[in-house]
Amino acid sequence: MPAGFWRRYLALTAGANLAWEAAQLPLYSIWQTATPGELAFAILHCTGGDVMIAGAALALALLALPPSRRQGRGLVIAATGLGLLYTVFSEWMNVEWRASWTYAPAMPRLSPFGTGVSPFLQWLLLPPLCLIATRTILRGATR
Repeated sequence: MPAGFWRRYLALTAGANLAWEAAQLPLYSIWQTATPGELAFAILHCTGGDVMIAGAALALALLALPPSRRQGRGLVIAATGLGLLYTVFSEWMNVEWRASWTYAPAMPRLSPFGTGVSPFLQWLLLPPLCLIATRTILRGATR
């Protein structure tokens, strides 16, 4: 992948995840207990983590796939799946095991690990949308 692809993808990923993190914050207990400064830090901190996860998932997908599958649907599915797997693990570890954060009662949860629906949807939807948008933008730039 050319450097321009990575820059565009990570920038789109940062913007999309920043908006998602801000929107889902009321589904976490921190919404009721933190100061505005702490909430802003949480949004930025989580967005930074999201960008790192997205970049790592894409890099691992590129390494794992044969060259013939590194474009198109195969890459989108692999990168999305890796990000989603990490998210399910991370949410379980940080909510259930380490108690680093907690969900508000309003957060619907998925079995069997108790993953919040919002972070699950975040990682099911945003990586493919950002990958497709990046490809579309770069195709338009070369015309």
